[in-house]
Amino acid sequence: MASLSPSVHRKYSLIPMVIEHSSRGERAYDIFSRLLKERIVCINGSINDDTAHVVVAQLLFLESENPSKPIHMYLNSPGGQVTAGLAIYDTMQYIKSPINTICLGQAASMASLLLAAGAKGERRCLPHATIMIHQPSGGYSGQAKDLTIHTKQIVRVWDALNALYSKHTGQSVDVIQKNMDRDYFMTPEEAKEFGLIDEVIDRRPMALVTDAVANETKDNQDDKDSKDKGSN
Repeated sequence: MASLSPSVHRKYSLIPMVIEHSSRGERAYDIFSRLLKERIVCINGSINDDTAHVVVAQLLFLESENPSKPIHMYLNSPGGQVTAGLAIYDTMQYIKSPINTICLGQAASMASLLLAAGAKGERRCLPHATIMIHQPSGGYSGQAKDLTIHTKQIVRVWDALNALYSKHTGQSVDVIQKNMDRDYFMTPEEAKEFGLIDEVIDRRPMALVTDAVANETKDNQDDKDSKDKGSN
């Protein structure tokens, strides 16, 4: 059984703590550590180097724990830095664990690529979420030659992103490039038709139920067995 303790301040936000009670005693987790125990990774807010640092470490850890067991990635992000997003993307492809992606709220820009990069058949979206794709942007000031260099880099990244979206959606590169020329917003159903996701859900399917239920049942059974032994 788990209960919420008073929240504690962390660097960026207010994070609740969870206290678990079992026959083995009590243990406290911050909510994201408790979710990680169930192989749930959350990407909330802008994607930057700090986000990538944490998410990459979580993915590598979960793979080391069990490379064949799915990881559940929940996304609610407006996107962010392309390099940070690609670090997460490459790690998703690198590890052996299949990754189920679920969008709630929004998956825009780089977050939409991470949503699409989940395991085929396991990319889902809640009904009132928003998905958006667009071309990468960048700002730079300096000498003319430096501007030329950075422009070439942006074009190279755009070509790479077009290829990745094409790979995960089944759309041609030409179609991807045309739709990414400006901000392109999609409903979940439109994102499904486009190939970014596989399913729109409003209830958690059994495939996404983690071990928490089984673990709690086991703990309850352990408690019952202990009481039975004590009464004998």
